[in-house]
Amino acid sequence: MTLLADERSRQNTKSGNGTNRLDGHSLTIEDVVAIARNRQRISLHPDAVARINQCRGMLERKIHSHEIMYGVNTGIGELSEVVLTPEQVEQYQKFLLYSHAAGCGDPCTEENVRAAMLSRLNTHCWGHSGIRLEVVQTQVEMLNRGVTPVVCQKGSVGACGDLSPMAQMAITLMGEGEVFYQGRRLPAKQGMAEAGIPTIVFRERDGLAAINGSNFISGMGCLELSDAECWLRTQEVALAMTLEALNANMKAYDPRVHAVRGYPGAQECAENIRKLTDGSEMLQRPGKKVQDAYSLRSSPQVIGAAREAFKWARYMLEIELNHAADNPTFFPDDDTVLTGANFQGTPMAFALETVGMSVTTVATLSERRLNRLLNPHLSMGLPAFLTKGAGMFSGLMLTQYTAGALVCENRVLSHPAATGSIPAAADQEDFVSMGMTTAIKTRQIIENAWYVVAIELMAAAQAFDFRAPAKPAPATQAAYEAVRKRVKKLEEDRPLFDDINTLAKAAKDGEILEAATRIVPELK
Repeated sequence: MTLLADERSRQNTKSGNGTNRLDGHSLTIEDVVAIARNRQRISLHPDAVARINQCRGMLERKIHSHEIMYGVNTGIGELSEVVLTPEQVEQYQKFLLYSHAAGCGDPCTEENVRAAMLSRLNTHCWGHSGIRLEVVQTQVEMLNRGVTPVVCQKGSVGACGDLSPMAQMAITLMGEGEVFYQGRRLPAKQGMAEAGIPTIVFRERDGLAAINGSNFISGMGCLELSDAECWLRTQEVALAMTLEALNANMKAYDPRVHAVRGYPGAQECAENIRKLTDGSEMLQRPGKKVQDAYSLRSSPQVIGAAREAFKWARYMLEIELNHAADNPTFFPDDDTVLTGANFQGTPMAFALETVGMSVTTVATLSERRLNRLLNPHLSMGLPAFLTKGAGMFSGLMLTQYTAGALVCENRVLSHPAATGSIPAAADQEDFVSMGMTTAIKTRQIIENAWYVVAIELMAAAQAFDFRAPAKPAPATQAAYEAVRKRVKKLEEDRPLFDDINTLAKAAKDGEILEAATRIVPELK
């Protein structure tokens, strides 16, 4: 059952008490962040409940008529030709989950598991999964009451679903495995009992329906894209501060330059920089170059390209969030069961590879601007390494080493996993997306990039101190003050690791961006 776009827009997805109502069609990246990270509550839209029940009714009629259906009364993968007896069907879903819970390594973060659960639940709301409503409602209660399955991070190849992590997630509904609950890691049976959530017994199709999508990739990808978008806007604040500190030639940011080429992302970036630097006394000083280096002059084109890439990634992820991904797929209106490959993670893998590549590239620009702030041959009169006692003191010299190491690591991590298929299931599953590997490494790229922008912000703030009494723009002055709230001016050398870590966390929490946008709220 498919809703038209105008019908979707009329769905009421917020109840009176602010609970997010899942209808299968209306989730955004921001909703995933609010529910997975900020723990907003959810419920099922009545229309979704009706679709789930309708689909399950069709499935049970077919089971009673002994129709052969993949993963219901057959094995899966290479074993799909093995037809199970009625007695075996009763036990099969449990053993399916046992065998597939074969991951390894450290647990995923709670927010990533919650995002994956949410992504899968919204798929079920389409009414094409054949799952029982009881299974869906149990996971709704787990999200609402803060019971989060412990799930090993490694093991998914991103096709036929994120099977290993999804299975480890699913067994907790039976009271097996472990969960995080109220800050503790507990046996699942104990955690579910303390939260007042009854465990369930999986019946025909339930187990496979619970795991048969690339929902860890989609859930993690939504959180990563949200963070990457915040990081990119914070990068623009750092860029604006560095441009002021280096007395950049702002002709490169003239709207006419970007209008004639036509890329919206570059136009948005250049407009933001003009607003952030509006009113700057630093940029009124004489001695500008005719043309600045590329790291200053071409930042709108590069950051703009990342903006465009992020728009495409959002498009891909929100399609995945709001459509059905199952195999087989049940069509109750047609009384039909079709097998296919809607579990394939490649669409999201491509999107997240693009996000990682974009962040790596823009972070490289940030490190090059940092170098210009520190290098006395390039810094337009600033002291070497931004210290007044060069020789005795090394100033911020070593922060550039750290930024360089992080950029190098991100370049390695930008090598695509999405081209790395290794066949599985005795070659029945002979092409897989490796999208979970993409999601894991993209998250690390973004984490590294927060430190890079923090180091540029720290250097730009230090440069502002040396440019006094010339004043920065009001927006960058606010950003400077947010930096100084966390990191003191470097008067003489001190260990800098706490400064870098503290400022990176503040930037990640949005403090720097919020300070600037309080002055210029219309930033794009």
